[in-house]
Amino acid sequence: MRIRIKKLHPEAVVPRYAHFGDAAVDLVAVRTWEDDKGMFCYGTGLAMEIPENHVGLLFPRSSIAKTSLRLANAVGVIDSGYRGEVMLKFDKLGDQMYKVGDRVGQLILVPIPSIQFLEVNNLPDTDRGGGGFGSSGN
Repeated sequence: MRIRIKKLHPEAVVPRYAHFGDAAVDLVAVRTWEDDKGMFCYGTGLAMEIPENHVGLLFPRSSIAKTSLRLANAVGVIDSGYRGEVMLKFDKLGDQMYKVGDRVGQLILVPIPSIQFLEVNNLPDTDRGGGGFGSSGN
């Protein structure tokens, strides 16, 4: 799959896989700022064209465990119609942060189906039924 990508910043790094077989490409920060809600933001300096019927999913890297950050929305969603800068926003829980030039997140492209919901009065029974949080055990 080929993805059109535009550098919005001269230091932007085109995403790449760290290792053969990786599911996600790494995203590198080219700028940082704190927003008006005290969240720490990282700009990648990149815009891209996510193909129709696909979504870009932004995840934290495992190295986030070495920081005092938590990705604010758990998983970021980049819709196919978005053409702005790819950014990640973190809750700042302490002083250990990523800095400009660090790999701050990862991106996975996933095909998505076009869903049409059909409202019904009943759904078929299953073994699990309506059991929710924790209903299947530890």
